[in-house]
Amino acid sequence: MSDSDLEREGDIAADFLEELLDIADLDGDIDIDVDGDRAAVEIIGGDLRHLVGPDGEVLEALQELTRLAVYRETGDRSRLMLDVDGHRAARKAALVEVAAGAIEQVKADGEPLALDPMSPFERKVIHDAVADAGLRSESDGAGPSRHVVVLPAE
Repeated sequence: MSDSDLEREGDIAADFLEELLDIADLDGDIDIDVDGDRAAVEIIGGDLRHLVGPDGEVLEALQELTRLAVYRETGDRSRLMLDVDGHRAARKAALVEVAAGAIEQVKADGEPLALDPMSPFERKVIHDAVADAGLRSESDGAGPSRHVVVLPAE
């Protein structure tokens, strides 16, 4: 997908989110960017913690609604990433630390290590960190108990 297509996705998402903020009478600004092969949109400013919800559940739902709004306009499935007030960025940093600890333990023990259940976003962060460290990982389980297992290198 070209940068201009991703920018269009970001614009569509921003329009959808601005309408949503207006309906909910919430303050917030929309920041649009292209991050690699996906559009990245962030709502910043104001008191927005209720748009994140417990364990990011509201944010995940809001991201899916935003992706559906983009799909409705473009006819193409979107991989858009939504963040609210840096929640995902902070969570990603914390997950990289979790991954580092798991990587260290698996390298020391040589045994697989199952982590706690995580959202798709969280699992992707762990998978990327594990791959960067030269180890392997896989997702296991279903639904809310889906989790990452860190495996020793072959």
